Amino acid sequence: MKNTTLIILSALLISCGGASAQSQSPYETSFKYDGPAIAAGIGLSYLGLTLIKNKDALTAAEVASKSKDDVFFIDRFATGNYSEQADKDSYIPFYGSFAVAPIVALLDKDQRSHFGQISVMFVETMSAAAASFTLAAGLVQRSRPLVYNTNVPLELRQDKDEQRSFFAGHTAATAAATFFAAKVYSDFHPDSKLKPYIWTAAAIIPASVGYLRLKGGKHFLTDNLLGFGVGAACGILVPQLHKKGNKSNLSISPVVGYNYQGMGLNYKFKK
Repeated sequence: MKNTTLIILSALLISCGGASAQSQSPYETSFKYDGPAIAAGIGLSYLGLTLIKNKDALTAAEVASKSKDDVFFIDRFATGNYSEQADKDSYIPFYGSFAVAPIVALLDKDQRSHFGQISVMFVETMSAAAASFTLAAGLVQRSRPLVYNTNVPLELRQDKDEQRSFFAGHTAATAAATFFAAKVYSDFHPDSKLKPYIWTAAAIIPASVGYLRLKGGKHFLTDNLLGFGVGAACGILVPQLHKKGNKSNLSISPVVGYNYQGMGLNYKFKK
C-alpha cells in the first residue's frame, strides 16, 4: 500500500509539473482535484471490501430455499450455471486489460510524453470503478447463479463470497480499463482511421469477460450489463472531465448517510 501511494503521488507531481510538458496534451490535471478524487475512490473501495468481508454466509436451509422462479425473468436462463474453467479463463482478459492503457501510452509517441498525466487519470478511473462495484457488492445481497446448482458442493454454495453477484466487478473493471484506453487514444488522435477498430476492441474485451463470468456461474446477465455500463462510463467520463476547454469543476467526495454509503460527484459549470 505504501508503494502504491508513492507511485500515485509521483504521477500526480509529474502530471502537474510544467506547462511546457503538457502543451500538446488535450487534458488538464490538478493535484487540488485529482488528489482528493483518487483518495475518495480508494477509500470507498476499501469500505466496499470491508462490507464484502463482513457479509454472512448462507445457512443450509437458506441455500435449500433458493428457487429459479425467484430470479428476475431475464436472468433465469443463467440460473445454475457453473464452470470452473470458464471462471479461470475470465481472468486472462481481465488482467490483460489493465496493461492496455499503459502499453498504448508508452508505444504512442504523443501519449508517451504525458505518461504521468495519463497514469493519474487511469488510477482515478479504476478507483472510481472499484468503489462502485465493491460498494454495490457489499451492500446488495444477491446470490451468484452457481448457488442455485444442486450439483455444486454445499459449502461453496453457502460461501459468503458467492452472495455478491450484484454487480459484475470483473466486467466493470475491464470495461473501465479498455474504454479509458480508447477514449485517451481518440482524444490524442481525433482524426485517426484506427478509432473504429480501437473502440470495437474496447467493447469486445469486457464483453468476453462478462460472457465467461456468466458461463462460470459468477454473474447473471443483468449483473454483467450493469458492470459493462458502469465501467465504460468511468473509462469515458474521467478523461472527458479532464479535457482542456471543458468549463467545469469536478469534485468527488464520500457520501455517508443513514443505511447508505457512496460516492458523490459534484459537477459545476463555470460562467
